[in-house]
Amino acid sequence: MLAFAVLGSLYAFQQPFRQYPGQEYPEFKLPPDWREKTEWVFARLMYPPHPSIGLFRTRGPWQEGWAAWTNDYPRADRHFTVAVRRLTRLDVRSVEQPVNLDDGDDVYNYPWLYAVQAGSMNLTDTEAAKLRDYLLHGGFLVCDDFWGTLEWSNFERNMRLVFPDRPIVEIEDADSAFHTVFDLTKSPIPGEWSLRSGRPYRNDGVDPHWRGIYDDKGRMMVAIWFNIDTGDSWEWADWPEYPEQYSALGIRMGINFIVYSMTH
Repeated sequence: MLAFAVLGSLYAFQQPFRQYPGQEYPEFKLPPDWREKTEWVFARLMYPPHPSIGLFRTRGPWQEGWAAWTNDYPRADRHFTVAVRRLTRLDVRSVEQPVNLDDGDDVYNYPWLYAVQAGSMNLTDTEAAKLRDYLLHGGFLVCDDFWGTLEWSNFERNMRLVFPDRPIVEIEDADSAFHTVFDLTKSPIPGEWSLRSGRPYRNDGVDPHWRGIYDDKGRMMVAIWFNIDTGDSWEWADWPEYPEQYSALGIRMGINFIVYSMTH
């Protein structure tokens, strides 16, 4: 983590706040304190989408929000940051930051990255190399809300670009990521869409998995929430018809992994 702190001081010229149209929210009101400088920011990974896998939009370039990386955005991010403010001592910015790996060294300003619909990523070799360097220098990536065999296969292909020789393994129940702040057990987190449709999964993604990629010292660098929709549990946390038990679990899981990323 010391190496990452040094990098953070070297690459201090971060991109200004920016907001793009989301898949579900073309416009979203900014909170009154959005300009405040804080010690921690929810960083959302921007990525080029696969042309035929996952949820995506084709009305414009992915760099301007027209891709699956904007799923649940920015409502999930804003709700989750409110919870992180309330349940930890972190000084958290009220607005998220979309982070593009092609923006020079900007990614090094953010120790925690979140990628939604991660099965539809289509990283270039250059982006994969940048992500690998970021993770090896102490960064942390959470990959969420992708489902079934096809999306897993594409996700695995992207991770092989990032780490050709590092395995993806199941996270053990005893891993400290599940016990940093809250003692959690592995429980499914359904999306709002599943409650409406009565179908608890997409594609053939029946069984939820918590997987990870670790460095040589046993530190988790990539957390993989597969066949799980944690982002929806944040997005719909203020909706009375979405069960509180799932929002509470999703928020607690997110907080655990944030604290893990800052202490390991």
